[in-house]
Amino acid sequence: MYRMLGIGFSAGGFPLIKRILQALPKDYPLPIVIVAHLPGGEVSHLAEVLDTFTCLPVRMAADKEIIERGRIYIAPPDYHLLIERNRRSVLSFALSVDEPVRSVRPSIDVLFESAAEVFESDLIALLLSGANSDGVEGMACVKQLGGLGIVLDPGECEFSAMSDAAIRRVDVDYVASLDEIISLLLSVHEES
Repeated sequence: MYRMLGIGFSAGGFPLIKRILQALPKDYPLPIVIVAHLPGGEVSHLAEVLDTFTCLPVRMAADKEIIERGRIYIAPPDYHLLIERNRRSVLSFALSVDEPVRSVRPSIDVLFESAAEVFESDLIALLLSGANSDGVEGMACVKQLGGLGIVLDPGECEFSAMSDAAIRRVDVDYVASLDEIISLLLSVHEES
């Protein structure tokens, strides 16, 4: 049974994430953790904007915040977002100001790699539209540790560099249209 959905996107991803979140029911069982390439040094309103498109609660992730099911968390601008497990097996976020990865912070790779180490086969990782290859190494880690890897069909991406790179590098489980991705994510809800 899956325990987390991680989503990464960059250029061209906003309309896609909006459609995905609109389709999810209010009792969706997984925490959803999103890394979007946001400009550093300025306040982001992504959580507030996405909150208007979904019935699930949306918030910026905070350091040491406990991860709860059925909530959507956004990586804050200029911080890497990691998943960690404490000694009591409680899952929480860690924010990091380590160097940018592939010129970006937050990095999709950093989220996917840390989530894969914690969740292993209980993780779903999804890459949408983007103009660079961030997320590809993280997706490789997800697959290596048994998680489910989904990539948006490059033909449906406004910027396909991210999807193309992931498909070339990783044997993902699905290269799918947006409608197919929504169906896959809804099937998780039906199975829980």
